Amino acid sequence: MHAASPQPQPVVTPAPGPPLRLGRGDGSQLTIGDGTIRLMAILNLTPDSFFDGGRYAGAAAVRRAEELVAQGADILDVGAESTRPGAPEVPAQEEWRRLAEVLPELRRAALPVVLSVDTRHAEVAERAADEGVCLLNLPFPQDLLGQRSPAALQALLRRFDGLVLMHARGTPQTMAGMCHYEGPVAEQVAAELVATCAQLCGGDLTQRVIFDPGLGFAKDAEQSLALLGRLGWLRARLGRPLLVGASRKSFLGWATGLPVQERLIPSVAAAVLAAWQGAAIVRVHDVVETRAALRLVAAVRQAAGGGHEP
Repeated sequence: MHAASPQPQPVVTPAPGPPLRLGRGDGSQLTIGDGTIRLMAILNLTPDSFFDGGRYAGAAAVRRAEELVAQGADILDVGAESTRPGAPEVPAQEEWRRLAEVLPELRRAALPVVLSVDTRHAEVAERAADEGVCLLNLPFPQDLLGQRSPAALQALLRRFDGLVLMHARGTPQTMAGMCHYEGPVAEQVAAELVATCAQLCGGDLTQRVIFDPGLGFAKDAEQSLALLGRLGWLRARLGRPLLVGASRKSFLGWATGLPVQERLIPSVAAAVLAAWQGAAIVRVHDVVETRAALRLVAAVRQAAGGGHEP
């Protein structure tokens, strides 16, 4: 049993602002935060990602991107460094080498999808912006501090239509030992996300922020499940759109006893739980199955008197 928790302190949140408009590769725009559930498809270019490591690189990755868009992905999140617990750090030069085989081809393809890059390196983010990437997904956003001067960092972040700030502590190598939270995990995650946002995003940049609670990052399985159950509270407290990534993660295995290759159903269930609590974006490996489930969520909401189609 957990000890009684102290009363949570008030959190000063970023201004809600209008819905975000993210540029797609074909020149159109995608709206985030208008009540519509968006699907972010994962495209890993890494040899060591926990689920699909080594499957996609170069031309195979471009074909996979086209397949994901055809399946209904709204956002394509391209990553070239695994940040799973214990993953070794990939130098920025090697990370960019992997991305450089794919991002220019995706830009030329002009797909009707938002391009996102998942990175911890300012240098990689800069080069991705040069290739038309509109969404910067920061799994360890605090890592950017110190990589550029404050003015240069602000200039870099302003190159993106949207900024995903994920909650994490430490590094992929150390985060598993940083799971102690004073009081309820959701309250502490909210406070730390707001503090990170204040450090990185001054002025109107806060209106480009999308928060990610970081399920599985410096959280044990029970903490990740607790966060998954409090997303509605977290969204209200933070005042910004939420991105939730639960797909195939180990806490789903802990809860169900299933290995990673058999976690499709728990992954879809987690996406439905996130969407039902108001998440704006769910980040997934399995687009077809998740989209079908989210259509049911939208249909129930519509029948009950409100909501949008995913």
